[in-house]
Amino acid sequence: MGSDTRPGRPWVALATFLAVQAVLGCWWAAFYPGLFSRDSVLYLSHTVAGPWVADHSVLYDALLWLSFTRTGDLGAVTFAQTTAMAGALTWLAQSLKRLGAPGSLTTAVAVLMPLAPPVGAFTVTLWKDVPFTICAVAIAACCARIAAGRAVGLPALLGLGVLFALLGLFRANGFLVAGVTVLALVVIVRRVRLWLTGAVAAALPLALSTLVFPQAGIVAPSPTYVYHTAYGDIAVLYRERPDLFTPADIGLMTTVAPLRRWWAGGTCSTINPLIWRRDFDWQQADARSGDLLALWRRLLVTEPGLVVRARLCRGAIAWRPVGDETATGGTTYRLSLRPNADTYVGPGKVTDFPGRGVFSLRPLSMELHQVAAPWLAGSLTPEWDRILWRGASWAYLAYVAVALAALARRNRLVLGVAAVVAGQQLAVLANISAQDFRYMAAPILIGALLVPLLLGSLVPRRRPVSDGPPRRTRPRDRAAGRP
Repeated sequence: MGSDTRPGRPWVALATFLAVQAVLGCWWAAFYPGLFSRDSVLYLSHTVAGPWVADHSVLYDALLWLSFTRTGDLGAVTFAQTTAMAGALTWLAQSLKRLGAPGSLTTAVAVLMPLAPPVGAFTVTLWKDVPFTICAVAIAACCARIAAGRAVGLPALLGLGVLFALLGLFRANGFLVAGVTVLALVVIVRRVRLWLTGAVAAALPLALSTLVFPQAGIVAPSPTYVYHTAYGDIAVLYRERPDLFTPADIGLMTTVAPLRRWWAGGTCSTINPLIWRRDFDWQQADARSGDLLALWRRLLVTEPGLVVRARLCRGAIAWRPVGDETATGGTTYRLSLRPNADTYVGPGKVTDFPGRGVFSLRPLSMELHQVAAPWLAGSLTPEWDRILWRGASWAYLAYVAVALAALARRNRLVLGVAAVVAGQQLAVLANISAQDFRYMAAPILIGALLVPLLLGSLVPRRRPVSDGPPRRTRPRDRAAGRP
C-alpha cells in the first residue's frame, strides 16, 4: 500500500499534533475543568484537608494540589493532559509510519481518534489513569522507534526508563505493568541493559513509597486498600462454598462485616458491594488484615482453582470483549456525568474540604457542551460497549497487527510495540477491583492506531518503507551492478 505521507517530514507531525490538540481542546472547553468521579474528589480532598495519603498516586495528587493552590482551579491539569495526549498519539503515529504503516491512513486515524469519547472525554477527566495511559502510549511509540531502527540506543533506554518509572508513579499497580512489559521486551529484544533499565525504573516507585514518602509525612495506604482484592476473593468463596470456612473463620469475618455483607459482596465481577458499604468496618479490616490474609492464603492453597476463577471473573475487562449484564457489577463502568461533587462529599464519604466547588462542570463554551454532552451520553449506551469501552478486543487486534508486521518485515522487534498492551492486560487480569474501562484504556488507543499497520501488512506495498535514509552507493558497487 502506497504512502503519500513520509514520517521524515516534520510539518506532518506538527500538523497532526495541532489537529489532535484542537479536538481535545474542544472537549476541554466543553467539560471545563474536567469530568470527575469519587476518586477524583478524593485526590484533592486529602491534600487540602489532610493528611496526605498514598492510596492513589502521590504524583497526580500533587499535580491537582499544585493547580488548586496556584490557580484556584483544576483546568490546568486537564489542559496539560490534552497536550500530553496529543503528543503521545502523534509520536506513536509517526513511529508506526517508520514501520510501514500507510502514512495518510495513519494520520487520519490519529486525527479522528480524539473525536471518540474514549479518547476525548477520557483525556479531560481528572483521573490518574489519564497520564498513566499517556505514558503507555508513549512506550509503544518508543518501541516502534526501536523496531524501525533495529537497535536499542541510549536515548531509547533513557526514554523507556523514565516512562516505566512514571507508570509506577501514576498508578499503584503500575510497577506490575512495567515489570511484565519489561519481561516481554527482554524476550523480544534480548538486551541485558534493557532488563537493568526496567528493573531500576520499576523499583523507583517502590523505593519512594517506602523510604521517601513516610519521611515527607505522607501516610501509607491502609492494609484494606492494599489487600481489598484478596478480601473480595474471600467473599466470593464464602458465597460459593461456605463449607470451606471454619467457625473461627466465620468469627473473624463477622468482626469486619456481617455475614450478609460478605455474601452480598461475593459477586466476582467487582468488590464494590463488599468494601464500599456502611456495614463494612474498614478500621476492623485494617486491624485484622494479617488474619484475613492468612485466611486468603489458606483458601489459595486448598482451593486454587476457585481463587483463580474469581480473579478471572473480576479481570474480565482485560480478556472478555463483552460485559456480563446479568451479573452484579458485570457491566463496564465508563465515565461519571455528575455536574458537581455534592453526592461524593459528606458523612461516610469523601471528607469535606475548602474549595470543593472546583469539582463542578463550568463549560467555557456552552455551544461545544451542547454538542459534546449528547455525543458522550449516546456513546455510553450498551450497544457501543464492546467497540468503544472494553479493551480486550483491541488488545487482541494489537497482537495480530504486530505479529503480521513482524512477519512482513522479518523484524521480531516489531512485536515490542504491543509489549505494554500485554503488560496492562496481564496486570489487570491478575489484580483489579472492578470492570472499569480506564484500566484498559491504553490497549484501546494503541490498538486503534495499529489498524493501519495491520492493513499495510496485509496489502503488498508498491515500495518498501526504509528504516532510514537510502545508503549511498560507491562507484565500484555501481560498476559491479550492486546496490
